[in-house]
Amino acid sequence: MDWFGRAKISFTHHASPLTLQQKDGTTTDLLKVCEQATPPCQLNPLLFNGHVQTMWTVVKEHGPQIYYRRKIFESDHQVYTGSFTVDFVTKPHQDFEEKLPPRTAYFSEQAFSSLPSDDSKPMLIVLHGLSGGSHEIYLRHAILPLVESGKWEICVVNSRGCANSAVTSGLFFNARATWDVRQVVKWARKNFPNRPLFGVGFSLGANILTNYVGEEGEGCLLKGAIAVGNPFNLDVTNRALRRTHLGRLYQRVMGTNMKKLVANHKETVLKYTNLDYDRIQNITYLNEFDREVQTVTWGYPTEDAYYRDASSCDAVLGIRIPFMALSAADDPIAVEEAIPYEEIKQNPYTVLCLTSLGGHLSWFEMGGGRWHTHPICNFFNKMAFEIDLDAIKPDACDKWDSQFRTHFDPVQRKLQILDLDQ
Repeated sequence: MDWFGRAKISFTHHASPLTLQQKDGTTTDLLKVCEQATPPCQLNPLLFNGHVQTMWTVVKEHGPQIYYRRKIFESDHQVYTGSFTVDFVTKPHQDFEEKLPPRTAYFSEQAFSSLPSDDSKPMLIVLHGLSGGSHEIYLRHAILPLVESGKWEICVVNSRGCANSAVTSGLFFNARATWDVRQVVKWARKNFPNRPLFGVGFSLGANILTNYVGEEGEGCLLKGAIAVGNPFNLDVTNRALRRTHLGRLYQRVMGTNMKKLVANHKETVLKYTNLDYDRIQNITYLNEFDREVQTVTWGYPTEDAYYRDASSCDAVLGIRIPFMALSAADDPIAVEEAIPYEEIKQNPYTVLCLTSLGGHLSWFEMGGGRWHTHPICNFFNKMAFEIDLDAIKPDACDKWDSQFRTHFDPVQRKLQILDLDQ
């Protein structure tokens, strides 16, 4: 039983977690790093369950003041063209742009061209949740200690159309849309060759990040990642939300937010897409939005097919970098039943930290702080400054087991029959 806001914490992991070399010459493992990074979870006892924690997020507190400068990236994908924006954390400034989120301004061409560096500061690439952006309070809380330390460089990849960014090709985003973060990671590797790169994603962004890391496998350019409040299995989360009154309320809120997002880009939608704008504006729930937008945009026959394909639960098996998942058992949106416990146990590169309380991206402490800030920043600081990252040698994802005549590809979610004559 949880008592007076003190949440229980449990860890799910492989029987032999990934061994890590420390810079002082000693050895540790991924589980120990995650455990050491995770302090006791003492939350506001007045916010006594996941629903209350989650609903408290509507309270419009200002949150930490993080300053950004924005760069518009032109997509280098052959199919998914258009543009997206990346907001880079900067020192405080006053030249805010009225049409951008608070404390955000565009880079000048000269300032952006001077960014490339040979320094070795760790760099964190952040992905936000559904219809959010770099301005989200949970995100700013999470990165604040890293910003204040002065030891990190941080940027946030805004999903297309989010955070007051333009949609220039009619494409928004989906839960499998890994191409923009892939482009940013490659750009960062090229322009900051000595920086260790890390990633953190929240909610839908956690699902995208997990898919990306799993798709990249042993070739992933990130040195570590955290997925916070990941829905993992979108088919399961969708069904869980639809079977309760409160779940349908969350579906309604998320559907409304997505309708507003489309409405903000009405002219572009009418110009570049074959989406039925009026039908979209008449939907109520998120799954209805996905039926009208995701299936039409990406070619899925049904929204359920989209959920099954875009889920990141199988991609967990393909991860080959130190990876921590941070979830709450009482999360009413990224529900516990969607967590791939067995897949996490199969992979020594992954550890799940589960708190019994916390809601969805909430974890409100007394005084308004957010508990998730602590394990996130502690994990990244340990990885960046205490672990010998060059000593991590990822195993190949594509291992064939001779006892079977088949092989499961965790990214394609398909069982392949082996040609044993080759």
